[in-house]
Amino acid sequence: MYFLLSKILLFLLYPAFWVFIMFVIAVFIQDRKRKQRWLIVAVLLLYLFSIPLFLNLFARVWSVKPTLSKAPSVYSCAIILGGYTSIHQNGDGYFNGASDRFIEGVKLFNIGVAKHLLISGGNGTLMPSEYKEANWTKKQLLIFKVPDTSILVENNSRNTIENAVFSKRILEKSGLKPPYLLITSDFHMRRAFMIFKKEGLQVVPYPCDYSVGQGKDSFGDLMPDGTAWGEWNIYLKELVGYIVDKWK
Repeated sequence: MYFLLSKILLFLLYPAFWVFIMFVIAVFIQDRKRKQRWLIVAVLLLYLFSIPLFLNLFARVWSVKPTLSKAPSVYSCAIILGGYTSIHQNGDGYFNGASDRFIEGVKLFNIGVAKHLLISGGNGTLMPSEYKEANWTKKQLLIFKVPDTSILVENNSRNTIENAVFSKRILEKSGLKPPYLLITSDFHMRRAFMIFKKEGLQVVPYPCDYSVGQGKDSFGDLMPDGTAWGEWNIYLKELVGYIVDKWK
């Protein structure tokens, strides 16, 4: 039920939805002063969530700093969280914009930092098909010459909580000793790191796939940019998810 509700009610988090509601309310309110207040608030939110500066400031606070240099130089396993592939119309998979998770995992294995790769990801869609992200990813790893004996597959999880629960079971059976590297996108790391620690897994954060908050601020960051809306959708989803998962 929690999984279903989280998918259905996701649109309620989006800033564009609330700005739209405020404009609708302003249209139907008869009192002129109240109408003006609603319009002012709507315009302010429209501007704040459209400028890269506000988004970059939040992203820097939200980001988890990597601690790879403070831990062992070689890890028994790196856990790569799913979300870096999408399902093609023909039912096959393909890499999407978060594919840096896969790239970093392969890189860490090839340079000897990670001895094994645990691919965690099933099918998180509301109407799941036979496609399993971890199964498809394993095929790609074999193409990249990663030995079958170095690949662990967790293909049943639908969200980050299940990533942690099912990965823990596999790691306990494998006999691989902690700590483990945890690889996921920068925007997702804070919530994922918290969930894995709550599950009792000793993990070292290895964020990647940086999208915002890394460059220097400029005057242009005060100008509205339509791409900021999409990034805010991602970050607000993570923020609310972090609060809910921490409370649970």
